[in-house]
Amino acid sequence: MKDYVDPLLAHPVGMMVGYFSVAVLQLIVFLWLFELVTKYKCWDEIKRGNVAVAMATGGKIFGICNVMRFSIEAHSSVYGSLGWSMIGFLLLMVAYLLFEFLTPVFNIDKEIASDNRAIGLISMIISVSLSYVIGASIL
Repeated sequence: MKDYVDPLLAHPVGMMVGYFSVAVLQLIVFLWLFELVTKYKCWDEIKRGNVAVAMATGGKIFGICNVMRFSIEAHSSVYGSLGWSMIGFLLLMVAYLLFEFLTPVFNIDKEIASDNRAIGLISMIISVSLSYVIGASIL
């Protein structure tokens, strides 16, 4: 398959389509993985108008895409950026789990599910902020 894909990626438009396709697929997979670790169903809550979940999910989307952006900038191939963005996503996931663990006073998932917008905002800011730190460290 690599013999068919590599010639397409040699053209600038092919490279752009390749990065875009990989980014969309990674975004879908990574959001699904986040959905598995949260105690609420993101899209059901967003459909009900839960702003805290929308902010937290938006932060995750921005964070994932921002790590991908840094990964694309740092690598000359789709394959290299794919690997580094996966590592970056794992770090974002660890950060999310640490946020939950380091706040024993209340349960982050329960607060977000109950539309606590302050917690949703902090969750969003943590995802966005750490995506810049992770992205800046991509080699």
